[in-house]
Amino acid sequence: MRVITFFIVGLTVHVVFFLSIFDIYFTSPLVHGMTPQSTQMNPPASRLVLVVADGLRADSLFTLLPNGSSRTPYLRRVIEENGTWGVSHTRVPTESRPGHVALIAGFYEDVSAVAKGWKENPVEFDSVFNESRHTWCWGSPDILPMFAKGASGDHVYTHTYPAVEEDFASTDASRLDSWVFTQVKSLFESAKSNSTLKASLLMDKNIFFLHLLGIDTNGHAHRPMSEEYLNNIGLVDKGIAELVPVMEEFFGHDGRTAYVFTSDHGMTNWGSHGAGHPSETLTPLVVWGAGVNVAQRVTEPQSYEDHFLQEWKLEHIRRVDVNQADIAPLMASLVGVPIPVNSVGVLPILYLNNSGQFKAESMYTNAIQVLEQFKIKMTQKKETTLSFFFTPFKQLTESKQAEITHKARILIQLEKYNEAISLCQSLISLSLEGLLYYHTYDRFFLGCSVVLGFVGWTSYVILVILKTHASLNRHPHFSKQRSSRTVAKLCMCVAVMITAFLLIQRSPVTYYIYCLLPVPVWFFVYKESGALKDLVRSIPSLPLWKCLGYFVLVTFGIELLVVSFFNRAVLTVGLGVLSLWPILTGLFTKAKFRSLSWFLGCLCLSAFPLMPVVGREPNLHLVTGGGLLTLFSSACFFWSSRQRTPLQFRDGRQFFAQMLLVAVCACVPTFTHSSLQQKRGLPLLNQIISWSTLGSSICVPLLSSSRLFHRLLSIFLSLTSTYLLLSTGSEALFPPVLSWLMFAWINIEQEALLAQGVSGRLELSTIDFSANIDISKIRQLKLDDIRRSYFFVFFIITAFFGTGNIASINSFDPASVYCFLTVFNPFIMGGLMMWKVIIPFIIVMCTFESIQVATQLSSRSLFLIVLVISDVMALHFFFMVQDYGSWLDIGTSISHYVIVMSMTIFLMLLSVVTHILTSKRLTLCASPKMHFP
Repeated sequence: MRVITFFIVGLTVHVVFFLSIFDIYFTSPLVHGMTPQSTQMNPPASRLVLVVADGLRADSLFTLLPNGSSRTPYLRRVIEENGTWGVSHTRVPTESRPGHVALIAGFYEDVSAVAKGWKENPVEFDSVFNESRHTWCWGSPDILPMFAKGASGDHVYTHTYPAVEEDFASTDASRLDSWVFTQVKSLFESAKSNSTLKASLLMDKNIFFLHLLGIDTNGHAHRPMSEEYLNNIGLVDKGIAELVPVMEEFFGHDGRTAYVFTSDHGMTNWGSHGAGHPSETLTPLVVWGAGVNVAQRVTEPQSYEDHFLQEWKLEHIRRVDVNQADIAPLMASLVGVPIPVNSVGVLPILYLNNSGQFKAESMYTNAIQVLEQFKIKMTQKKETTLSFFFTPFKQLTESKQAEITHKARILIQLEKYNEAISLCQSLISLSLEGLLYYHTYDRFFLGCSVVLGFVGWTSYVILVILKTHASLNRHPHFSKQRSSRTVAKLCMCVAVMITAFLLIQRSPVTYYIYCLLPVPVWFFVYKESGALKDLVRSIPSLPLWKCLGYFVLVTFGIELLVVSFFNRAVLTVGLGVLSLWPILTGLFTKAKFRSLSWFLGCLCLSAFPLMPVVGREPNLHLVTGGGLLTLFSSACFFWSSRQRTPLQFRDGRQFFAQMLLVAVCACVPTFTHSSLQQKRGLPLLNQIISWSTLGSSICVPLLSSSRLFHRLLSIFLSLTSTYLLLSTGSEALFPPVLSWLMFAWINIEQEALLAQGVSGRLELSTIDFSANIDISKIRQLKLDDIRRSYFFVFFIITAFFGTGNIASINSFDPASVYCFLTVFNPFIMGGLMMWKVIIPFIIVMCTFESIQVATQLSSRSLFLIVLVISDVMALHFFFMVQDYGSWLDIGTSISHYVIVMSMTIFLMLLSVVTHILTSKRLTLCASPKMHFP
């Protein structure tokens, strides 16, 4: 197979494997076609007010001040006298869109929408707003439109402020919340002179939604322990205290208004959210008004082991915790609208202050609503599965459904309301289990298909390595062609049978890809199986003990990399072992200075995985220190390289300009954060410097000499400039330390090559990336090349996890992008964060390209070994996903699988980019045009 064909096929196969995880684990749980269910009894409330304080932590609301008073006196009085309170437990991802969907629609983040980001309606869903008669919303333009556009009809009215107001550099972000309260008061004021509006407001089944973003914005900008964040909470409490009398007066104090105060997610101490830390998943819930129980005094200890009651001085008031999705059926029950059809929430009965019959009827409605989803899901799966293959959910057969629902109705008629409620709760639990059962029905089947293809692909790559890049005793295989035709016909028959089976089951198109892909893959494995026979024949001439030793070491090394995804400190252990490599192999005696440089570089780099990835306070002095370290190491290298290879005046001038830019970029974050702290906003000059540096970071190295060390130095300076702008602390030291180790790696590989006795070894100072490579000098793979490939994968993983945990969204500080922008924009901010992660990746990739050239290997040779190592890691994570039971553990392993697969695909693409980055050179001529020589 030609190189370009192999590249395209390999890229396609890995993209398929990457996407397969979304069809196996990230399929949408939503079903459609259910009939809305509502309680026939009169609801206790005519209207409902939902107040969501975005980014508010539970402890920030409930904890008292040192003097014993509360920063939220109005809500505290409600908790102690007028309403019911508790903690709302959210789920990962703790972001605004999924949090609000859980609150208002009653279901958790649809994981099939994970790649759709902040799209308003990534999936169709019902909501309490959609079922209401009218809904008025005020708040952020990022949240409100998705509920208005998701509603049938035009009864959801939204009022938003401009997106540019969501500025982390704002002098007072709490004004966003003040704007909301002002707008709500203005609505009721204008209704006094507008009869049409007044008539609409006086109707029943109305909902008022206040989305308060100021707390979240202040938390990101100043941290949750800051004065700005805490004062904003007090402002919200004051705003609610002023708003409630306005609404009660407008409605004539009819006692028909219910109030719900909660949050979509919390926030970590370092001002981020998105993961599963308790500070992110524990949010407050306070409910009062029509139909809601007043505060219940308790004398006995409550069954909560988190000690929050004692910390918050609320052990004497009954606490009622809920899951976030439970709030949707609670609101629907209070205001008398149908529960959203996709809701998986369970009505929290303890919040209701109504008759036993109303509670039982409401719970029965909730049970039927969840059961409807189960029936639709079961019907869909039954219709797309052959009858003799279909295995129903045995705990909830059709007869069992009829029996439970009939018994519940009888119990309600007999006024045995508590028993009816308990039975309905059991039915909801069984229905949710059944939904999960049918949702995961095809996982094992698809998983086996993917694993079969994965193993086949990895086997094929290994055979290609043995056939084209290994020094084996070759023997002709004369009977191969005839048997290949027979196997090809057999494969065609298997493919036809699989296609027919999937057609009968009306499977999705992607199922055909996952099930048919293993067929051609294993056919090519069979075609290349001659290499395996050559290997068996070559065994007597191979150094078996050395081969076995390498196999054991690489196996242990891959396992170490897998464990490092769960514990970053393992990378420190790995770097400590790698630092001893020159000593263990005898290179230290031949190249003491280079070995010592390698040893010190490994030890210095090993400190970074031990540093905390979260909870760090910005330390801009370390950013400046990172710039100074970059300048010092560059100056040393610049001086040493001039001794070996004289620089042209133009190249020297460019290096000086790049070093000057590094010095500027080391200072920009300090000036930027100082300006933000003084609330003077983001300086325009700093923003221009930042974006200009980012835009030129890839192009500038192409202007430098294509000599090995000169080009690498230019790449290092250019990328480090951008990295400094995206740094807030110790991570700024990472690129210069990593680059030091990479330069040491290139030098010491030369010594290793000399120890192997490779003839015609190139001197590093003479290597030019753009020079034509003499094909005759390209050598075959040796066992030591397995080590080189493993080192590369190890350094790639270290580059990913050295300064943060890429698998956890909350390990990255939003303040990292403040040199570029402060107005909330998730796509640009996310892109900048990702570029920060990729920069060390590119440094390692360019080093690997240099080693390929210096060791006289084709890039395809070493890269094939890298593919095998990364694919084995991905397969390891895929199997780990099968073993885990909890969604949190499954989600962790899935994220690691996605990272490894993304890394592999990115490696394949970046190999081309890296080659261009190192070997091409732009020449600036007298005319303004540029051209490639």
